[in-house]
Amino acid sequence: MKVMTTSIEGVLLLEPQLFEDERGWFYETWREQDYRQYGIKESFVQDNVSLSKKNVIRGLHYQQGQGQLVWVSQGHIFDVIVDIRPESPTFNQYVSFDLEGEKPRQLYMPPGCAHGFCVLSDYAVVHYKCSQYYDPATEGRLAWDDPKIGIQWPCENPMLSQMDDR
Repeated sequence: MKVMTTSIEGVLLLEPQLFEDERGWFYETWREQDYRQYGIKESFVQDNVSLSKKNVIRGLHYQQGQGQLVWVSQGHIFDVIVDIRPESPTFNQYVSFDLEGEKPRQLYMPPGCAHGFCVLSDYAVVHYKCSQYYDPATEGRLAWDDPKIGIQWPCENPMLSQMDDR
């Protein structure tokens, strides 16, 4: 597996090893002992999957104390992670990546980060491994278009949920 650090401490971009042949390819999405050696220490307790249409923006969401491992199995997204740790030198800064089902890559975000994405293909299936169970009491949101963060989303007229369209 190829593991790359980013400008935000603790955020990792991972490229799993593909095993390819004439039938297609295979890769492991999680192997605890391997991921631990790359610095991912959380135990994941909940898996989530979302399907979203083109130009949907989901986020920016976070849950206090929750780390996540995210990847796309179908489609193409512009994925964003924002550092919301006030003591961090990269507080309110973001990193972004293209994630595609055809070119498997994963993003790991430690606790203290907000996450969002915009769907660039007709639809996308996004998987999330979460280190804490969903708890609405510890959930938070940042405005997807917060000018202090300044994300350059690659879509016009995004489709948003009522909660994200404030």
